[in-house]
Amino acid sequence: MAAPDVIVLHGRASSAVLEVWPDCAPLWRHWGARLPDDAPPPSVLRHARPLATFSTDQDEPLSLLPASGTGWFGTPGLMAHRDGRDFTFEATACTWAWAVPGRSACLTLLDDVASVQVEITLDLDPATDTLTLSTTLTSQGEGMLDVLWLAAAVLPLPVQAGFVRSFGGRHNSEFVVCDDVLSRATWLKENRRGLTSHEAFPGALATVLPAAHSQHAGPAWGAQLAWSGNHAQRIEWIDDATRQWQLGVLPAPGEVRLAKGGVLVAPDVLATFSCEGLNGVAQNFQGSIRSRMSWPGTTMKPRPVHLNTWEGVYFDLDEARLFAMADAAASLGIERFVLDDGWFKGRRHDRAGLGDWQVDAGVFPKGLGPLAAHVTGLGMEFGVWIEPEMVNPDSDLYRAHPDWALRVAGRPAMTARNQLVLDLSNPAVADHLFAALEAVLAELPVSYLKWDHNRALTHAGGRDGRAGLMTQVQAAWTFIDRLRARFPAIEIEACAGGGGRIDAGLARRVHRFWTSDCIDAVSRVAIQRGFLHFMPPELMGAHVGAARAHTTGRRQSLGFRAAVALPGHFGVELDPTTLPPVEADRLRAAIATYKSHRDRFHTGAVWQGDCGDGVVWQGHGSAQSMLVQVLRVAPSAQRLPPPLVLPQVDPGLSYRVTVLDGGMTPARQEIAGGWLQVQGLDLPLMKAETALLLDLTGL
Repeated sequence: MAAPDVIVLHGRASSAVLEVWPDCAPLWRHWGARLPDDAPPPSVLRHARPLATFSTDQDEPLSLLPASGTGWFGTPGLMAHRDGRDFTFEATACTWAWAVPGRSACLTLLDDVASVQVEITLDLDPATDTLTLSTTLTSQGEGMLDVLWLAAAVLPLPVQAGFVRSFGGRHNSEFVVCDDVLSRATWLKENRRGLTSHEAFPGALATVLPAAHSQHAGPAWGAQLAWSGNHAQRIEWIDDATRQWQLGVLPAPGEVRLAKGGVLVAPDVLATFSCEGLNGVAQNFQGSIRSRMSWPGTTMKPRPVHLNTWEGVYFDLDEARLFAMADAAASLGIERFVLDDGWFKGRRHDRAGLGDWQVDAGVFPKGLGPLAAHVTGLGMEFGVWIEPEMVNPDSDLYRAHPDWALRVAGRPAMTARNQLVLDLSNPAVADHLFAALEAVLAELPVSYLKWDHNRALTHAGGRDGRAGLMTQVQAAWTFIDRLRARFPAIEIEACAGGGGRIDAGLARRVHRFWTSDCIDAVSRVAIQRGFLHFMPPELMGAHVGAARAHTTGRRQSLGFRAAVALPGHFGVELDPTTLPPVEADRLRAAIATYKSHRDRFHTGAVWQGDCGDGVVWQGHGSAQSMLVQVLRVAPSAQRLPPPLVLPQVDPGLSYRVTVLDGGMTPARQEIAGGWLQVQGLDLPLMKAETALLLDLTGL
């Protein structure tokens, strides 16, 4: 038997290796730490392993797309049928070619029995060590192919990977850490909300040691699905004690039916390995997301300080008050003024008006032009809130076109937040909404859109009565792309009741995520730390809210609220005209601090750590020069605070440590990197909900 081909992809610190035969799916040999350039697999995997008792007479190692019905008894990579037939899948032919030698390979798998073809591209970016997998299924047989599951990626995990960290949550409590032990039981996480969801971020992290011991060092794997809808991921034990990790879209019954020649394109999966623990995985993901971004003018400008009107005024919009807010905002150094919900026809509360995208003449008798001119005249950008995918039953649009909403015949029209979901896959709907928004954006100097999505999808049936959840996601992406093509200078913020639509697929189309509707600073610490496992800080909307948090009722000082918002895309969400002079001065100073350091917060590496005793920290920059923020989120239970140990510093350097904020003494000192890495920096006594900002520069 001829020897197989071996595909070896090398990143900076990781490698992926496949064993490729011409008559079966490629077999996974390795995904993990970087191998030497001249270290091929020591043996052939196929036909090489002994057969266990009570087994088929053909070994079935983990492949790039596991078969079904052929002796592979784990979850297959493809589950489909044609009227009950062609229900097994097994590649009978495989060809491949380099797209970029050593970096990117394209493989074509053909099953000439089930008459399906699957194309899989693997691209390992050496700059970020991120492996991007892209999968496309084509039906080549007669009759309809009903697809129940197509893995967008099948990844191998070694036996040592015994722990998984994922993220759950709810509205106002996103990115709740969920740490689980991997065992022989299948680990499964699914989402059926119709959008990315607050409850199940479409990604996870695997580690050898528990995540709490894997922040800075040790092998760690991560994967995330670039998709804004229903999804599933599973990590499953295999008989050889390794595991497979599958991620993909979770289709509704009958949602994917392919005629002959029909194509299903799975969303990309971003996967990465790091020997530097969870921080290494996060840095790889952040670099990959940055490389996928599409900024107006091609490059990111410094992220403007942002005032959003929502928690300042809610629906109580008044021209005189908004003019005053703009004046106060400009005096604080704010650079962008965003008019939130309530500016359009009939929108005095959340029960009416969605879908009627004309300026409300009762509130703005001369339109939004005077307010926009006032804002831009003050040197600020002007933005508005929209929610084009939704409609209130109490709206002119719905009264004229009730058939434009997603629904299932015979089922009640189930509202959420008093709204239904418009079928964006209907060209008439998309064209109407596009024309309505185009009229507003063409008339006004709008440079920013806050794009909301304030409900999950229920009874999401299209015009043909079939499930339309996947189609709705694709149509929403297409609509965003279309609007950006018409207005290429506009930036877009994605919001879905806060953090309900944060994913790598949408990150290619938007420029900011509203991380959570909860602006309580203590709650935000954990939410934002979860976000940073997968996304860079410049995309993380982080606001200074009112002293009494609207979602929790807790009170925090302005200094702490500003400190928590500082590393992200800094914003303000309160009425600045109500600030006492002392508080206004403090906020002005915080905004100046952000402007001074945003380039370092938003372009370098990010490290997160936990000192214990209620103290957490975050570093931004490089090992030679970094900003380090220390937050005490809870009262101390110790007589003296724990030291600040920074594993990421260069032990061969000495560092000048300068206190930028926080009252630490001495305000400047020099300390050896080796000491910082092992023993750490002594911290001052800090009260609960206070912060410290340090500048570390290698000498």
